[in-house]
Amino acid sequence: MKDKSKILVLENPTGKVKKVEEMANVEEKVEESRARKESKVEEIKETEEMSKAFAAVGRVRKEVDKLSERVAAIEVAVNSGTKIAAEEFDVSAELLMRELLKLDGIEAEGEAKLQRKAEVRRVQGFHETLDKLKTRNSNPFHDSNKAASVTTKWETFDSGMGSSTAPPPQPMSSSTKVTEEWEKFD
Repeated sequence: MKDKSKILVLENPTGKVKKVEEMANVEEKVEESRARKESKVEEIKETEEMSKAFAAVGRVRKEVDKLSERVAAIEVAVNSGTKIAAEEFDVSAELLMRELLKLDGIEAEGEAKLQRKAEVRRVQGFHETLDKLKTRNSNPFHDSNKAASVTTKWETFDSGMGSSTAPPPQPMSSSTKVTEEWEKFD
């Protein structure tokens, strides 16, 4: 090289392709890593949401257990013939409806959703039982086992009913006296 000479630097084209490929591989690895982290975060969120749903259903289940004892006590009282105030049925039904609303507000997926659905059916069953007990309580003869049976023995007469011919006229007995004296009222 001499003084004031110019140097031209050329890049090897095969080296440039290698660098581009290396950069693409690095970017793919970064994306894969990001995707794995995001899926782990989603799994953790799903697990947290599911455990929150399980806990919420569990809290409602405890309340429903208490209410089921109340429904059972009402059932025993009604079956024994004790008259229960209508307000007791109304209050119990209202408490069950509140638990249904709580269950309705729980967002759940998978197993938690199945547990919520089972609990909803359980509450609906108790509510149905309360309705039946309320009906039986308001009408004590509704239960066929305890209902008083009234039967009437009807006397049948051979009067020709159901036939197209009229019955033959009966002869007047001698004890019957026919009069045409009518009492008049003003």
